[in-house]
Amino acid sequence: MRYTAFLSPKHPIQVENIMLDEQLRNALQAMPKAELHIHIEGSLEPELIFELAQRNNVSLAYPTVEALRQAYAFSDLQSFLDIYYAGASVLLTEQDFYDMTAAYLRRARADNVRHAEIFFDPQTHTARGVPFATVINGIRRACDDAAASGAVNASLILCFLRHLSEEEAIATLEEAEPFRDKFIGVGLDSSELGHPPEKFARVFARARELGLHLVAHAGEEGPPAYIESALDILNVERIDHGVRSLDDPALVERLVREQIPLTVCPLSNIKLRVFDVMGSHNLRRLLDAGLVATVNSDDPAYFGGYVNENYLAAFEALPLEPRHARQLAHNSFAAAFLEDEQKRAYRAEVDAFFDKLY
Repeated sequence: MRYTAFLSPKHPIQVENIMLDEQLRNALQAMPKAELHIHIEGSLEPELIFELAQRNNVSLAYPTVEALRQAYAFSDLQSFLDIYYAGASVLLTEQDFYDMTAAYLRRARADNVRHAEIFFDPQTHTARGVPFATVINGIRRACDDAAASGAVNASLILCFLRHLSEEEAIATLEEAEPFRDKFIGVGLDSSELGHPPEKFARVFARARELGLHLVAHAGEEGPPAYIESALDILNVERIDHGVRSLDDPALVERLVREQIPLTVCPLSNIKLRVFDVMGSHNLRRLLDAGLVATVNSDDPAYFGGYVNENYLAAFEALPLEPRHARQLAHNSFAAAFLEDEQKRAYRAEVDAFFDKLY
């Protein structure tokens, strides 16, 4: 999630130390997993931003990589947006989008991500005059190359920016239709409050007619009612974030009964002050309630870590055990938009991994 309230340097992230034994630490890093909530533009690291800026003769407001990285400790919304758009401004050619995506997929492979479902925000780029085809062809080609090399299997989910109008979202979907074979679904991101899911009922109905999977950010900064609207009006199959669901017991019962997955992003939740400290995060309570919670990285270049760092931060701060690690790995594949046979194969791989260790 982006475009919300941000962590002040006066309130640094605090992680309570729970001493993980080496076996569990290694298991979290090495276990097979899927990542289902990653904004590809949010994986753009300062080094690559500078490399692309030089390639494309784009001037940056920061003189060095280190100065840009230090600015990632943003203090308010505008300071983040300045950095985010400075990063996006260097993405101009198909090769730029390829290089950004390939860099993420290399990192995902190192974290033992077997399958990724990657969000991309075409409106961020088409508004700058970058053709839709340039964006999706670069990202898709990197995914295809990673799959061909046996590294990571990846699918794409086109996200609409909810602070913009539904008419703009509809125009984006129409622009995307000729590329229908390159992405599997649509999502809804950007600022949640003031932009309820029902604002996008028509464009999601059209996406459903096209046979696309449907997901939406809901219940991060917004109330549980936004989760209900995403389910009832947008007919989504998965909720991105969803941590506010525990505020409504009836909603929890429904999510458990219907096995609606939640793509939880622990480090993002701390950086954006959804929770003040990791020790107060509700990941363990989500699991205890029977919810299909998963762990993901959101915007890892900005929020402090890729998927393994999110697992480690959560397990270092919360009373989570090897059985929770196994469950989270299982959930990540259960929640993925994969054929049942693929899901069973991945879950069997998870079980073989843990059975060997414990």
